[in-house]
Amino acid sequence: MDGGPRVAIITGGSSGIGLGVGRLLVAQGYDVVLTARTADKLQAAAGAIGARWVAADSADEEAFAAVVAEAGRVDLLVHAAGVMAGTFVRKETAITFESVVRTNLTSAFVVAHAVLPVMAPGARMVFVSSSSAHSPQPGKSAYSASKAGLNAFAAALAKEVDRDGIAVHVVTTGPVATPMLDDVHFPMRTLGIDEVAKTIVWLDTLPDNVVLPEVVLSSAERGPFAPEPFVPEAARALGRQQR
Repeated sequence: MDGGPRVAIITGGSSGIGLGVGRLLVAQGYDVVLTARTADKLQAAAGAIGARWVAADSADEEAFAAVVAEAGRVDLLVHAAGVMAGTFVRKETAITFESVVRTNLTSAFVVAHAVLPVMAPGARMVFVSSSSAHSPQPGKSAYSASKAGLNAFAAALAKEVDRDGIAVHVVTTGPVATPMLDDVHFPMRTLGIDEVAKTIVWLDTLPDNVVLPEVVLSSAERGPFAPEPFVPEAARALGRQQR
């Protein structure tokens, strides 16, 4: 490495967890490249925190190659891009199922494959997953399958690249208060974006010899630190205000 600041690529960087991570990393002196599909929103987000940006679909090899070219080298990859779409299997279409898997799982391969040639010992990858990987949701079969696949992909990748001094982590979260939850039909206790972002940034402070395959985060359900229930828009529309 040239001794400059650590260079981070963050997918899903125009909002939510990705933007939260970017904001913290810029504040700590990282050289951050945000990427997401919508250029206008991404440019505004990057300008607000002082990051570089390249609009790209993370599941598109050619498009994501341009992100890596802009970064030059990559010391930290945070793959936060994802969607929670789909419905019950009897109502699902193959097109929707494949689209969810492409966005949540195929993209993980694409970004990892692209950054590995420009990663040196001490580099890290962090993949943002979901509790649905371990507790699949009825009505969200595509999402659940894609997140379970993401966890398995990351675990296999970690065993491939440990010999190169590259660490791979998964941050598996319970519900996080983002617009992704808007179509959920019931209130829930959620994590905040900043809580997840701080955990991801903390991972890049670990000693290089520490192996930590997965961090599982969820909100307290009881006691003095349990937050008030988060009520998604779909739940409000149904009049479901209480847990």
